[in-house]
Amino acid sequence: MRHGRAQGSGACLGPIDCSGSLWLVAAVLAAYCVAPGQMEVHEVPDPQPEAGGAVVRVRDCGICGSDLHFYHGSLPCPAVCPGHEISGEVAAVGPGVKTVRPGDRVAIEPLLICGECPACRAGNYQICRNYLLIGTQADGGFAEYIRVPERALFPLPAELDWPVAALTEPTAVAVHGARLAGVRLGDRVAVLGAGTIGLLSVLAARAAGASEVLVTARHPHQRAAAESFGARAYGDSDHDALSSYAIENPIDVVVESVGGTADTLSQALFLVRPGGTICVLGVFAGPVSIHGLVLVMKEARLVGSLTYGRTEARADFEVAIELLRQHRQEAARIITHRYPLRQIDEAFRTASDKKRASIKVTVEP
Repeated sequence: MRHGRAQGSGACLGPIDCSGSLWLVAAVLAAYCVAPGQMEVHEVPDPQPEAGGAVVRVRDCGICGSDLHFYHGSLPCPAVCPGHEISGEVAAVGPGVKTVRPGDRVAIEPLLICGECPACRAGNYQICRNYLLIGTQADGGFAEYIRVPERALFPLPAELDWPVAALTEPTAVAVHGARLAGVRLGDRVAVLGAGTIGLLSVLAARAAGASEVLVTARHPHQRAAAESFGARAYGDSDHDALSSYAIENPIDVVVESVGGTADTLSQALFLVRPGGTICVLGVFAGPVSIHGLVLVMKEARLVGSLTYGRTEARADFEVAIELLRQHRQEAARIITHRYPLRQIDEAFRTASDKKRASIKVTVEP
């Protein structure tokens, strides 16, 4: 595919004929998980824009906790190029595309949906019966270029640099969770876990009006990050202190962001006040137990939250972009490491090793 790139101040006139010289990309680089604990970069054919879609030059792609599940072997390695936390620049557009043009800065909402089922029509496309996730069932962002439908592209403000813009996807997860949990003005919120989703849940809760946010953090660097976000942070050794605080200061909403094999749902049920809400954002590796009698006696509401959707007014992705724009300096603290695409195996090792004080590790093609 020929991509046109404007030179100097020349305006691009279309997906092919742009001012300045044309350049030809015969093959591009993309990374794959070839076995647990092993990522490799291969040359693949240059993606072609389809009708109603675009090809985006990836500028940054974050490593998600769910990516680490397949890297460690707890989930099967995807047969496609992984990566779903993507910011980039439109390189070319297909026929019928009206809302973007080459050169536009975009974040990619990585959901492929039918757009026609009742869930899609209601804005709950995250539970579309034909839902596919880019980076899991379709080629993702650990590549130089990616092909996506037009509806997946959200414009980025100039104030957001590429790494912070790549946080749009996990921020939208946090925004969606806060929306489903019904966080309101004056609520006290506890966030279990201080990884990327947990820390961004602090921002989302504050934006929704929470008067106080508590965070549990396993590692000192996570605790420091949570406190820099204005949260009251508790380490592993502070379990009794947190429990005592929750008894004296009822927790309206508990956000679970750990998943894996953690016993965090039991902890959440203990912490939440009677009539409160537990929102589950973490990806669990298997079945987990919860004390049914306590759930009933507390009349607690247990809410699962899958990715993001939209209300009648705005998509969670739009809210996330605005939240990042307002808090871009805080959000930038989450990004602890960046690696070039050819060093993606090292990037995954860093993301897996909290002794390196990693929070969000991103890959720059």
